[in-house]
Amino acid sequence: MSLPVIVARKQVEAEDIFSFELVSRAGEALPPFSAGSHVDVALPGGMIRQYSICNDPAESHRYLLCVQREGESRGGSRALADDIGEGDALEISMPRNHFPLMPNAPHYLLLGGGIGITPILCMAERLAQIGTHFEMHYCTRNLQRTAFAARIAAAPFAAQVSLHHDDGPAEQRFDRDKVLSSVPEGTHLYICGPKGFMDWILDGARSSGWDSSRLHMEYFSSGVIDKSADGSFDVKLASSNRVIHIPAEKSVSEALAAEGIEIPISCESGVCGTCLTRVLDGIPEHRDVYLTDEEKAKNDQFLPCCSRAESALLVLDL
Repeated sequence: MSLPVIVARKQVEAEDIFSFELVSRAGEALPPFSAGSHVDVALPGGMIRQYSICNDPAESHRYLLCVQREGESRGGSRALADDIGEGDALEISMPRNHFPLMPNAPHYLLLGGGIGITPILCMAERLAQIGTHFEMHYCTRNLQRTAFAARIAAAPFAAQVSLHHDDGPAEQRFDRDKVLSSVPEGTHLYICGPKGFMDWILDGARSSGWDSSRLHMEYFSSGVIDKSADGSFDVKLASSNRVIHIPAEKSVSEALAAEGIEIPISCESGVCGTCLTRVLDGIPEHRDVYLTDEEKAKNDQFLPCCSRAESALLVLDL
């Protein structure tokens, strides 16, 4: 964490959805960011969570974050929504972008599900500024859970946006196959939202022949993982040949920390890639949503915050 900021404004954007306008404590310009960027936010209790920046990248005086309060979350969204208010000081990281817009695509298809609209809206504003062809679809449970509805309606690209509500008339619901088949050849798809929604869209795209190079995604969580059959295994640290046992009830990162071996950890759920570690030998059991399928197939790196081992031993580049 390196940027001290203050919450200049906290606002209710929709039911259980709050925006936080962050400004420099020193009144200085904030570091530049690009559409799709996020920051790590240090929260009470030592938690670190990632949130997309959803304002215009041309703005240098603020970062706007949007958070949906989740009662079943690991505590990050509740801490922000319940405990952080206007005037409170926070520490955040420099902006990072693992979800950048690829340049020069003939067309962009932007899909936001629920709170996943945050990076998608920033992308739409950027593409509109540079005059690039795109369309955006925003899927929510209902109008009451639709953040930034007024901002979108007032945007110069409003005609390029379609809103879809689960409780709305059938004719306005999102038709996956129709949308995926009606875009120009060479279109790049960008999607963010709940894992189930994203997997449904991406499965449809792949089965329709979309090349993986044109599919771009950002997950907010890795979803619920069944750990009932988890077993134990060992990891060896290549630098010292030290072997550490990983019990079934602990992650690799937790077991290493208990032995005094600290590795950078942030999301703790396989989303952000902060703890990415090289695997020199053995077969990981990948449980993250950060690595691509191609990267996972190589088995030469894994995320120790959530992933485990299929082999009895993993040799790590630590």
